[in-house]
Formats: sequence, C-alpha cells, structure tokens
Amino acid sequence: MLRIFSFSFIIFFLCINCSDTNNLQSSLKEKEFDSPKEIYTEAMILFDGQNYENANDSFMKLTKLYPLSNEAIQAEIMLGFIAYVKMDYESSIYRFKKIINKYPSLKNLDYVYYMKAMCNYEQITHHGLDGKYNDLALTDFQQVVKRFPKSEYAKDSRQKIILIKSNKAAKHMNIGRFYLKEKKYTAALNRFKIIIENYSMTKFTPEALHRMVEAYYEMGMIDESVNTASILGHNYPESEWYKYSYNLIKNIEEDSLLKKLKKIF
Repeated sequence: MLRIFSFSFIIFFLCINCSDTNNLQSSLKEKEFDSPKEIYTEAMILFDGQNYENANDSFMKLTKLYPLSNEAIQAEIMLGFIAYVKMDYESSIYRFKKIINKYPSLKNLDYVYYMKAMCNYEQITHHGLDGKYNDLALTDFQQVVKRFPKSEYAKDSRQKIILIKSNKAAKHMNIGRFYLKEKKYTAALNRFKIIIENYSMTKFTPEALHRMVEAYYEMGMIDESVNTASILGHNYPESEWYKYSYNLIKNIEEDSLLKKLKKIF
C-alpha cells in the first residue's frame, strides 16, 4: 500500500512539474515572438539610433517569423535601405529587385524603383570611366518617371536624368574633340551629331555645333559649315561658341570674296 502511495505521489509530482515546464516554455515563447508591429517598431528605433547591425537583425527576424505580414514587406525595404546606407550597393540593388519582382502592386513601389536608381547613380564617379552606371542609372530613373509620373520621386528623377545625360554627352564631346584634333573629321562629326540628336538639353550642344562647323570647314564642305553656323546662331545667339563660328564663317566669306576678285582681275 505504501509503495502504491509513493508511486502515485511521484507521478503526481512529475505531472505538476511537466505542467509548470510547459507553461514556462509557452510563456518564454510568447515573450520571444512579439507581434510584427512590435518587432518593426523596435527595429526602427534601432535604425533611427544608427544601430544598423542590430536593426538589420531585427528586420531579418521579422521577415522570417511573419513573412506574410505588411510589416515584413516594409522590413524588406528597410533591409535594402540599410545596405544602401552602408554603401553595399550590390546587396541593396539585389533586395530592391527582389521586392519589385515579388510585390509588383506595392503601394510605395515608386520608392523602391527610386532607391534602386540611386544605388547605380551614386556609383558614377567619372563620366569617362563609369559608362555602365550611367546607363543603368539612366534606365532606372526613366522607369520612375514613366511608371510613376506623379510620384514625389519623379521630379528628382527628371533632374538626375539631365545630369546623367550631361555625363554621357561629355564623354562623346571628349571623344569628338580627340578625333577633330587627329583630323579624323567624319568620326568627329558622328560624335557631335550624337550630342545634337540625343543630348540637346545639355550644355554641350552649342560647342558640338561649333565643332561641326570646324569639321565641315576642314573637310571643304563650306555650305554645310555655313548652315550649321546659322543653326548655332539662331538657337544660341549669345553663346561664345557662336562667336567662334561667326569669326570662322567671316574668314570663309572673305576668302571667297578674295578669290572672286582675283578671278575678275
């Protein structure tokens, strides 16, 4: 009888102990897994305090625990932004691309496109060396303007497009000048025409027109030289480049008049 009582007491004790353990584990589990909103709020506090590593960990935790929540989507955006802040552009672009593909109808998708563009834009350090990033950034900013014309990021995207096109025009301008100096006039003309046709909004257009006047003159194509100078004068009458072209055309006319006089006499 005593043995039965002892055995029953042990079973009872173990049951109570197991129950307490389960309650404790359940309590710890509930404490560990806060709500998506709580985790996101804590992560943002860390981010605002520039504690990027811990903020990154918290956002990652949120995406794993609650992958289908709205907070998890915003956390994915913040993970891309943290990589951008740390100048880890490759990781940042990867995350923004993933968001674009995964959530094509996201409310603030314009921001994601814009940040992807900024990652490429900030890698442009020299117009002659970074043609790749010029092209990538230009395409990305054009996507922002095309897809989200009324977005708050569209205005800055348009300004960035002009700056990038100026970079691209500068590259063509440098190559055109080199060809002109080397007396490769046709190659030089092709570069200057690219600027006129594709980058007319940039500051290089007046000079490109003047260089075309010079190239035509050196090739003996006087009519083309005069006509190009007229276009330059009509569109940029106050430009210093028109003054250079005017003086060159003036010399052409004086030479032509002198030749006619020689024929007469």
